[in-house]
Amino acid sequence: MNTVSSHFTDGSAKVGHPSEILSPVSGEVIRIEHVADPVFAQKMMGEGFGVQNPTNGDIVAPVSGTVTVATSSKHALGIKTEDGLEVLLHLGIDTVELRGEPFDIEIVKGDRVEAGQSVGTMDLKAIEDAGKDTTAIVVITNSADRLSSLNVQGGEISAGAVAASATVKD
Repeated sequence: MNTVSSHFTDGSAKVGHPSEILSPVSGEVIRIEHVADPVFAQKMMGEGFGVQNPTNGDIVAPVSGTVTVATSSKHALGIKTEDGLEVLLHLGIDTVELRGEPFDIEIVKGDRVEAGQSVGTMDLKAIEDAGKDTTAIVVITNSADRLSSLNVQGGEISAGAVAASATVKD
């Protein structure tokens, strides 16, 4: 059985690590197990983390790579990195039901993005008014095949700051 080592730290990861994963929004980084969606919390989609209570609606790319998924409901983006990690950015919980209304996403499938690049915005008030959770979730969907370990930094964070470092399998 393939297992991935996952660690949650106090924010002491090394800046400049080649497999850094940035926070897509400003807020509080939480363990994936604490995300209020059981599919993500039980790691059915892979290893990752959440950023809860976003302080504004600005969204940045968590990694550099090619956009492989840009849903019509605008609530989810997939990015494949050069080292083969498939990173899913899921904006809010159950926000697919909002049919894209609170999201303004500026990228499409096939685009190349750089880590920290603005990819759009989300209307936090509209999401909350619809009774949905605004937590942004970042998961590596091919964790079992490509990920050796993921070290997540806990606590308050700004969009574009390092939230985790990933060690890729050879």
